[in-house]
Amino acid sequence: MYGRSFLGTGMNSRKIAVYGLMTALAMVLSYVEAMVPVSLGVPGAKLGLPNMVTMVALYTVGARAAFSLSLLRIVLVGLSFGNPFAAFYSFCGFLLSFAVMVLMKRSRAFGILGVSAAGGVMHNVGQLICAAVLVKTGYVFTYLSVLLPAGVIAGVLIGILGGILTKRLKGFIL
Repeated sequence: MYGRSFLGTGMNSRKIAVYGLMTALAMVLSYVEAMVPVSLGVPGAKLGLPNMVTMVALYTVGARAAFSLSLLRIVLVGLSFGNPFAAFYSFCGFLLSFAVMVLMKRSRAFGILGVSAAGGVMHNVGQLICAAVLVKTGYVFTYLSVLLPAGVIAGVLIGILGGILTKRLKGFIL
């Protein structure tokens, strides 16, 4: 029933449908990204297509929902066609990048491009911090020379696409 609370959760059926579609889209983008080999000279480096859904969610349905959707995507993708280590690294990168993106967005000093670019960079930094702790060496930070520019470029591209989608979906989503 449209507009009614779902099992007392305070979520109406429209919200549930939107969140389900966003989660499914993020999973599809994760799958597409896994199928398209991109070599940046660093193992596991990717464009970050599913982060477009995170950006759209952050700017349309809010930080709490964007966090939940992204966390759900990481778990589902890790279980479906990833591996536990990839999911763990993704989770670590996500935590740092999401925190930075939320703070930057709340400051209102940055637009979606700046927020997304910082998110791309911080995702890479978060993953390197995780790797440094796991392998007990700071040597992994030598990858920053490749990952920082890659994070900025990927973040800007995701920000551009996310910005276009956000403008088109702003009044439609909820």
